[in-house]
Amino acid sequence: MRLTRLFSAVEATAHCDLPCGVYDPAQARIEAESVKAIQEKYQASDDEVFKMRCVLIKEQRADLVKHHLWVLWTDYFKPPHFEKYPELHELINKATKQAGAAGGKGSMDPAEGQKLLDYIAEIDKIFWETKAA
Repeated sequence: MRLTRLFSAVEATAHCDLPCGVYDPAQARIEAESVKAIQEKYQASDDEVFKMRCVLIKEQRADLVKHHLWVLWTDYFKPPHFEKYPELHELINKATKQAGAAGGKGSMDPAEGQKLLDYIAEIDKIFWETKAA
């Protein structure tokens, strides 16, 4: 009987090992701002070594954008949010795909980085509306 108590399972849910409850699209926005700034620096440079570094760092930052968006999508937003904002699934999907297009898969065009920032701004607006509710 003691062993049963000692090894019984307890259900816990959290987005990490320490459920802090801190979510904010600002994390994705900051990384997206880095993506766009790196794209601009890339365009302004003639140094091939520098440009190669730009591509590598931009890809890392774009992956971080996707990570932060996925955390919001999977851990913060709940069914009532998706009911109230039916466009939210598609918006997050477009934003993460844009992070791929502006990041690892894609372009060094700052206009692509701006598109990413625009998607994040839409998500940010919805996020803060849900926080106020």
